[in-house]
Amino acid sequence: MRQLETRSFLLFLFLVSVAFFIVLKPFFGTIFWACAITIIFYPMHLKLLAKFRNRPNLTALATLTACVLIVVLPVIFLISSAVSEGAGFYNKLESGEINPAQYIEQIRTAFPGAQQTLERFGVDVAKAKESALSATMASGKWLAQNALSIGQNTFKLLLNICLMLYLIFFLLRDGEYLLALLIRALPLGDDRERLLFAKFSEVTRATIKGNLVIAIIQGSLGGLILWILGIPGALLWGVIMAMFSLIPAIGPAIIWLPVAIYLFATGESVKALILAGFGAGVIGLIDNLVRPILVGRDTKLPDYIVLLSTLGGLGVFGVNGFVIGPLVAALFIAFWGIFIREVNVPEGTGAMDHPNEQNRGDSSD
Repeated sequence: MRQLETRSFLLFLFLVSVAFFIVLKPFFGTIFWACAITIIFYPMHLKLLAKFRNRPNLTALATLTACVLIVVLPVIFLISSAVSEGAGFYNKLESGEINPAQYIEQIRTAFPGAQQTLERFGVDVAKAKESALSATMASGKWLAQNALSIGQNTFKLLLNICLMLYLIFFLLRDGEYLLALLIRALPLGDDRERLLFAKFSEVTRATIKGNLVIAIIQGSLGGLILWILGIPGALLWGVIMAMFSLIPAIGPAIIWLPVAIYLFATGESVKALILAGFGAGVIGLIDNLVRPILVGRDTKLPDYIVLLSTLGGLGVFGVNGFVIGPLVAALFIAFWGIFIREVNVPEGTGAMDHPNEQNRGDSSD
């Protein structure tokens, strides 16, 4: 009878938990970013807590104010500016002021050898031109639709931001208590849970800080060089380059490389060389040198795992995936590390020794 009661309770516990997560599903992004921002600003919160002599409400409010000034307001400004330029870009596309067909024809005329090479490999230039035109129109339409959607859903956006800030306040104030409660509730073993929560915080902080720092630097530099060269919509393209910089090994070259090719095709060779050199030598160098330091080192993940998990996360979770992907990969490695250490491999068997070390030991006998 006692066993039946326990199983029934666990079944209802599972069902209620699933129902609760379904209820919270519409707010997944808001809750996720509230937790992520709390993790980033929590060290600041602890320092302020010591200065304010353990006044948690005042400290949480001060940390939240810093969060708004450093993160929320700049993001809102950039999004609104980019959306405004995106809507203007689509209007120019519809009016014919911007004609992608003309640009593509100029590139085709300027590089006849490239056209012949593509035809040798079976690439139909005419179909490629049509595909590029349709893709450009679809992109412009998407920008306009999202601009309209954001304008129509301003209240919803503001509500989500307010809800996120509200959650951040309580997560900052009650973070230690909530963490202790989770450790008590989860049946994984306190030591394992502390290790996993520490890994969660470490990877989240490193991924967000590292990727956002890189995105801000690359987007700013990309927008700046386009503005200096007189390319229209420099702010919009800078924001788009910042977004693409979240994808390792691809990054802002998706934007600046076609622009450089077009500048070559239109006879602006000096501008094209400046843009190509700056893009490859400065913007690209930041991705190759800074990302492994800020992301790979702090997450303790190999570069190829960071790349694959970021791409997979973006594909599954959208923009949130650039954090969730590496986080899932880090937790996967952490769980298997615990399993190998505690369950699968008994101590003293030497199974975890590197094969080369075993061979060296055999050869020395």
